[in-house]
Order: sequence, then structure tokens, then C-alpha cells
Amino acid sequence: MKNYLCAAALAMCLPVAVFSQPATDNPVSGKATKWHYQPTTENLESRKEFQDAKFGIFLHWGLYSMLATGEWTMTNKNLEYKEYAKLAGGFYPSKFNAAEWVSAIKASGAKYICITSRHHEGFSMFKSNFTDYNIVDATPFKRDILKELAEECHKQGIRLHLYYSHIDWFREDAPWGRTGRGTGRPNPEGDWKSYYRFMNNQLTELLTNYGEIGAIWFDGLWDQDQNPDFNWELPEQYALIHRLQPACLIGNNHHMTPFEGEDIQIFERDLPGENKAGLSGQDISRLPLETCETMNGMWGYKITDQNYKSTKTLIHYAVNAAGKNANLLMNIGPQPNGELPAIALQRLKEMGEWMNVYGESIYGTRGGFIAPHDWGVTTQKDNRLFVHILNLKDKVLFLPIGEKKVKKAFDFATKQPLKLQKCDGGVLLILDKVPDDIDKVVELNF
Repeated sequence: MKNYLCAAALAMCLPVAVFSQPATDNPVSGKATKWHYQPTTENLESRKEFQDAKFGIFLHWGLYSMLATGEWTMTNKNLEYKEYAKLAGGFYPSKFNAAEWVSAIKASGAKYICITSRHHEGFSMFKSNFTDYNIVDATPFKRDILKELAEECHKQGIRLHLYYSHIDWFREDAPWGRTGRGTGRPNPEGDWKSYYRFMNNQLTELLTNYGEIGAIWFDGLWDQDQNPDFNWELPEQYALIHRLQPACLIGNNHHMTPFEGEDIQIFERDLPGENKAGLSGQDISRLPLETCETMNGMWGYKITDQNYKSTKTLIHYAVNAAGKNANLLMNIGPQPNGELPAIALQRLKEMGEWMNVYGESIYGTRGGFIAPHDWGVTTQKDNRLFVHILNLKDKVLFLPIGEKKVKKAFDFATKQPLKLQKCDGGVLLILDKVPDDIDKVVELNF
């Protein structure tokens, strides 16, 4: 009888295959790189801390929040760049409070924040000596919100990551790609040397004036996908970052397998190994992994988008990410007045309540040796295996642990022991009832 149950369970629980390969040479310049990146001891430790963190909050905030139609409005509506820049004259986020932001995010269980220091619109959300088009010099607000956020993150023990766009729909020296072509800039060719120097000067400011930065999160390389010979000169830029802050991690949302010099691999709107959104078909590397997703439907604030994912959906996304050995970077689009949307704050609170109980089964873990299945995933820490049951319509679950000996099996939340029955290829976990929890967590000790 028990062999029959095992066979039936096995048939219903085919695992998801996950493949890995090392980082590749940089293909965007049309030439293979001849250098080899050797991360420092500080960088390797930072990678481990990043993997242990498991959960971060993404913040897309810029002038586009004033239009309340999303962060791509400038290019989607072909807004003239000098007219668009006039938004800065009215940008006054009077209710911005860094302490409140960081406190709410910390209470959610998130361990780091990644904020847009400069998005594709070209506006710098920090004081920069290399452009007046920044929140201090171009707005009546006159405050460096990034400085305030950085200080509060360091005070509250939250790591700060900085999103930085490789493209710019405002600057005249930025070469045109496939986006931002209708903003009225006069020269499609731009001046790459000038623009590259500008970016590196700003990166130097970000890594010099704001204390310890956990990661630089690049975006926009895909803008030149119709010009494959375009040379972004990434090796020199990456070397600059690693020289200024050796522990600072580099990730690039280019939708390809990581290049030399990168420390984390990013997946957009998909878990590693999935490609439902059409942006994550790349192979999975051996680097630390992160998947970014929106809390509602947009990255930047959109007043008509109230389609927020349920707390259950968000928790499942975080758990599934951990089960696939990845972090979850969950996005919120702050409002133009400087507040986080009320629904987003409620979701943060509810996620925090769940993390307060189950966080130990997420933080500091790696993907478990039982591969992801339709019923859920596993995470692992030393000799402890956490079985996250997300979707089970039965009271019995086959766990393919092979010949491993289980010392204890119990409900993680209540600590009540659970029954196991040995069978071919593993054990049957026998529950009192069909699980109806957001995530039924069972711990096995080996």
C-alpha cells in the first residue's frame, strides 16, 4: 500500500529542472573580454549577506510620479524633453519622511532597499555636481532625499542598493536606443565619451557621498539590442565601482547570463527558470540570484492602478523565490507627495506579521535539496529542511529524500510532531488535515 501511495505521489510531483553555468564574457561590445574579475574577500562576504537577506523592497521614484501614469510616460507619450523637465519646478514631496519609510519597510521583514537614483527620464534623485537636473538644484524641495534615506538605512540597519539607468531620455549626449526617440533631443548619435564620463562621475558621487552601498543595480542595456556592436564599456565601469567600494555588488538587468564583473544575477518579473513575462529566458548562473516584481502592475506610481497583489500572493512569491535560491525584490511606486501608498503599507505590515512567525524558514537559507514542485518548495539551513506547502489538496505528501534519515518532523509554527511513513525513494508526510494556511511550513531535522 505504501509503495502505491509513493508512486502516485511521485507521478504528481515532477520537479522543476534548474541549470547553472558560470558568468559569460561581455557580448554587448561584440568582442570577448580578455580580463578576469576576481572578487575581493569583502565582496564574497557581501554576496553571502545578500543571499541570507532574501527579501528587499524596490522603490521607483522620480518626476514621473507627478504624472501618476508610470515611469515610462516620457517615452510612451513622446513628451518633449525640455517641457518634461519643467515638472521639476513643481516637485515638492512635502510628506517624505525617510524614518517612516525605512521603519515600515523594516517591519515588513525586508532586509534591504533598492531605490532609483536616476531612472530613464534622466532626473537625478540626489545632489549631483555634474548636472543641475537633480532634486536639490532643480526643485523647490531642495532636499537630498537619497542622503536622508541613506542615513536612515544605516541607522536602522537596512542595506541600501541603488538603481542606476544606463540610458537617458533627457540628456543630449546620451546616444539614442530604441526608446526615448520622440523626446525631441537633437542628435541621435549623442556624445558617448561625454555621457560615459557623466555616468562614471555620478557613480563616483553615489559611492563616495552616501556611505556603504550594498549594490549598484543597472538597467537599460537592452535599449541597444538592435545595435549589437554598441560598446557600453562595462569592464571599466565595473572596475570603478569595485575600486570605490569592494564590497558593493553589481547587478545588471540586461536579461542575459551575467557578464564578467557582475556579482548578482537579476530576473525581471519571473522566478529563475521561468519566462512567463518574456524577459527571463537566460540560463541561471552560480551567482546570487534576485527576482524583481511589482506589488501592483506598475513600477512607478500610477493613480489608476489599484490592482495590488494579495498578501498571500506576495508571500508565495517570496517563498517560491527562496525555494529557487533567489531573493525577492518587491516594488512600490511612491506617490508624488512623498508617501508610500496606503495599500502598499498595509501589504508591508501583513508580510511582516507572517515573517515574524516564519522568517527563520526563509532568512539565511538556500534552496532545499528537494526541487520545487506544484505543491510548493523547500528551503534549507544546515541539517534543517523547511517544507513550504503552498498548494496541496491532500493530507499526504510524498517527500523524495532518498535514504536520508529524518530525526524529527514537526509543524514549524506549533512545534507539534508530525507522522512520517517510510517508502521507496523517500517518506510520506501525513498531516491531520488538508493544509489551508497561506504556507504550511514543516521542518525536518536530519
